Parts: sequence; structure tokens; C-alpha cells
Amino acid sequence: MELQYGPATAKDLPQLVELLGVLFTDEAEFQPNAEKQRRALEAILANPQIGKVFVAREGKRVVAMASLLYTVSTAEGGKAALFEDLVVHPDERKRGIGEALLKHVVAAARAEGVLRITLLTDMQNERAQAMYRRAGFVGSPMKPMRLKLKQPGS
Repeated sequence: MELQYGPATAKDLPQLVELLGVLFTDEAEFQPNAEKQRRALEAILANPQIGKVFVAREGKRVVAMASLLYTVSTAEGGKAALFEDLVVHPDERKRGIGEALLKHVVAAARAEGVLRITLLTDMQNERAQAMYRRAGFVGSPMKPMRLKLKQPGS
């Protein structure tokens, strides 16, 4: 069956949550939490100004996903995006699906007027870094830093 690339829908939510569980099991810094992941995906899917979730599907089965979250860059003078959550189902890896989905997302971002896409990847994930370089991404002299904020009642 041929793969189709495009936007995710609310019907894809259970499969998207499952894929994020796979991703966050593999990543060094994050942990799977189906409720948190579902809540975030619902927010993105319901508010396209926040971002978009893209999928690769075979029939009704989602085999890969990635998200693009929007912001405005004062340095670029316009729309910028954060690329996150590229994950391919373990049974479907090494078929070029991740790279094809990345190309689809970059083309969609370009068509929407996005001027810059930024992404983070695990330092030791050299395969992913090589794929991003092939797609035109370059290293940055900027060092990412993070501050987690506890919210009242959490």
C-alpha cells in the first residue's frame, strides 16, 4: 500500500499518542505520559495557529508523525517554527519514511511562509542528525537551555 503524507486529524489521536510513547521511551530527556501527550496533541489539532501535526499513513494506519509549532522571530522578521516529535513506528523504520515526512513538513512550512525551522535532537542520535543535515539543517552556535515551570496544583 502506498504511503500518504498530510495533516493529522482528531481521529488519529490514539495512534499519535502511541507514537509519542515510542518516541519518549527512546529519548533521553523525556518520559511517556499518555495523558499529557493527548492533552498537547488535542490543543495543537484544535488550534492551527499553534501548529500542525503531520503524519505518514498506510490506509488508516499512522506509521509516522511530526509536529511543527509556530512562533514569530524578531531576528527573521516573520513566522518561524519549532520542528518536534518526528517518530516512525518501530516496525516501519529504515524505509525512508522519516526523511520523506520531514521533506513534506519542510515543504508545507515553506508554503505557509515560515522563514526558519529550528529543531532539537538527542546529542547522541547521529542517524537523525545526518538526516537533518541532508535536508539542509545546520548546527547552531546557540546552546539550548530550559526552565520547567511548576503550575499551581500540579
